[in-house]
Amino acid sequence: MSNQLTGYQDEDQTITLNYENSKSIILKILTSEIVQVFQDHGCPTNSYAIEGDKQRQTNYTVENQGDHVEIRTSDLIIKAFDDAKIDVYDAENHPLVLDYRGQRKPLPTDMDDEHRKTVMSEGHAVHAKENPDNVNFEIIKSLAKDEVFYGLGGKTGFLNKRGYEYDNWNSDVPVLHNESETHLYKSIPVMYGLKNGHPYGLFFDDTYKSHFDLGKESENYYYYSAVGGNVDYYILGGHTLKDVVSNYTYLTGVVPLPQKWMLGYQQSRWGYSTSDQRVESIADGFAEHDLPIDVIHLDIDYMYGYRDFTWDTTKYNNPKAFVSKMRKRGIRLMPILDAGVKVDDQYDIYKEGIEKGYFVTNPDGTVYIGSVWPGDSVFPDFGNPDVRKWWAKHVKFFADMGACGVWNDMDEPANFRAKGQLPDDLVFHDGVNISTHAKMHNVFGHLQAQATYEGMKRATGKRPYIITRAAYSGTQKYSTVWTGDNTAVWSHLQLAIPQLNGLGLSGFAFAGTDIGGFQEDTTPELLTRWIEASLLVPLFRNHSILGSRYQEPWAFDKQTLDIYRKYLNLRYRFIPYLYDQFRHETESGLPVMRPLVLNYPDDHETRNLNDEYMIGTNILVAPIVDQGSTKRLVYLPAGEWVDFWNHAEYAGRQYIMADAPIEKLPLFIKKNTILPWGNKVMHVSDEQEKLMTFKLYGECGSYLHYQDNGQDFKYQQGEYNDYYIEVAEDGKVTVKLTKHGFKPTYDKIYVETNQQRYEFDFDSTDNEYKLVNAE
Repeated sequence: MSNQLTGYQDEDQTITLNYENSKSIILKILTSEIVQVFQDHGCPTNSYAIEGDKQRQTNYTVENQGDHVEIRTSDLIIKAFDDAKIDVYDAENHPLVLDYRGQRKPLPTDMDDEHRKTVMSEGHAVHAKENPDNVNFEIIKSLAKDEVFYGLGGKTGFLNKRGYEYDNWNSDVPVLHNESETHLYKSIPVMYGLKNGHPYGLFFDDTYKSHFDLGKESENYYYYSAVGGNVDYYILGGHTLKDVVSNYTYLTGVVPLPQKWMLGYQQSRWGYSTSDQRVESIADGFAEHDLPIDVIHLDIDYMYGYRDFTWDTTKYNNPKAFVSKMRKRGIRLMPILDAGVKVDDQYDIYKEGIEKGYFVTNPDGTVYIGSVWPGDSVFPDFGNPDVRKWWAKHVKFFADMGACGVWNDMDEPANFRAKGQLPDDLVFHDGVNISTHAKMHNVFGHLQAQATYEGMKRATGKRPYIITRAAYSGTQKYSTVWTGDNTAVWSHLQLAIPQLNGLGLSGFAFAGTDIGGFQEDTTPELLTRWIEASLLVPLFRNHSILGSRYQEPWAFDKQTLDIYRKYLNLRYRFIPYLYDQFRHETESGLPVMRPLVLNYPDDHETRNLNDEYMIGTNILVAPIVDQGSTKRLVYLPAGEWVDFWNHAEYAGRQYIMADAPIEKLPLFIKKNTILPWGNKVMHVSDEQEKLMTFKLYGECGSYLHYQDNGQDFKYQQGEYNDYYIEVAEDGKVTVKLTKHGFKPTYDKIYVETNQQRYEFDFDSTDNEYKLVNAE
């Protein structure tokens, strides 16, 4: 035996396993379903993903079983063996995570160095490689024949990640993304497995560059490796896949409740922000064509020479007055903010940062100068808490201007020099410690988002609207995300659904893609199918690149414009439901948009389903994602389902052929569901709505609806209302205000069934809704 387990210590939910020839492994029981596995490799251990003490008082036992030490909670069994092997089972002794007992065997290849150079000289990608020589450690787990993988944030490829490899290294990738791209803008190192149908999760909290091979190299194992950091990962158990996902968001945080208008339609283009007249012309277009909208985004051109925290007054005569003018029209403005600060001795942000030593330095102590949009640029050392406070203070600039939020970009951080990256040896802070870019790279965008969020919250008192391109686990506490610079091609419409579902499973409940595609020229059909597919995607934004074909709805033919308008109007009808789902998300940690496998993990048909998604548990969306298609197979899981458009009913656990002419999105509601139905509006108003409608799909059902002021944090002190709506089997309709913590209520509530429309008025004398009419 090469590395014998020599003993253990057990103290206050922390079990230290001692080995003869290696460092101890520490198992820390946080809850009955969450256990941390830690081995010290000499790296500081502050987590950027997990805030606060997540440990709960938990009953457990530790016993020496002779050939292994066994730790039991009510939900997990952990067996520790010689050679530092650790196996994890659920409470019924089903295997979940088992250490692999063999050796890795790299994929065989006939590529030698001479041929590698030849192939690469022609421009081919060469993925066949030996083990990199800078790997600090590997963790290899046994792979079952019936095992599938999900999560990993917004990685490319398919919903089920089995058979693929991925890297965690945030990168600006301007080329066309496909399933062979191992890394993009975000590093979210959480994976979920179903091993023989039994759920588990693994979260590797290591910010260094890391690698997942999920069965590509071998059908016998999967592995994780990292170039630095400690062995520091969390075993996530749970009776269901939903439990496992909730345990992850318990650790890393949930998406905070957004302001309600954030769920409205948003239009963006690199080029809108060249002048106030250009922005106003876009607003005029939406008004002229009777199209609802809530936000116009301003890309880099609004700034003075691409300097952060500036607004070019040669392009905008009076920026603050212009923002106010647009707000009175019902449209908010969302400016971009980049990570690189322009080198300019006359620029106050640069001068202040230099004087205080707030920028990243070379190993010799000189400030590192890279290049982004402003040209020569320096980069804030966001690992330093003082730098984050400084950045947050300056974010007040946007609040004072009246901007609705801040859109962080280029925060991987991107660099136009050094092959798009910052050098690994640049000096960063890691809290109170001095560290390097190699460790802090993957949390640069995370920490910028945190600073931006805290700055806007302090300046406005409202729920901040922050968007970021780069992220790490836990960034969801501070920022919305989008999938980055996609392309106007059909494969990217297809990619959007598994990407967004992966982000949702990984904590990012508020996410979206650039509708229509950011790069290249979209087509009327592609744009139409993209707006349909995005109907219920939380972040609902059309964005395109300077120089590409215009992507405003009126830039195409009348049919495209009419269909686009139809789905914008429909989106606003669904906003009350989406807002309710976000309220549920803040309590459960489960995503709003989700893959079918999350709701139906025991159904094998859902495990590789890439072109459908659900909102909560009762709405199923099956978009057209292939050019020219007007029909498609739709898988309906268990239950009974109602076609949204014609109310035809279908039994579940079957495929149906759905007609989908260009104007139709296949959309299904679970039978006996009640949905809130928003009023037809052009913008989400700050004023409280006076009436609300609820629609029944089926014969009976109930629904709990949430209402608050849609803007600030007063709901956390109980300022909100809950409404209970029920249509009983005997046809009786009930409307109850079950919690009245928010003063305004709906004056009138309508409940629509297949047969009748019921009208209820609010009686303020006894806080009750009373039926006044049934048609």
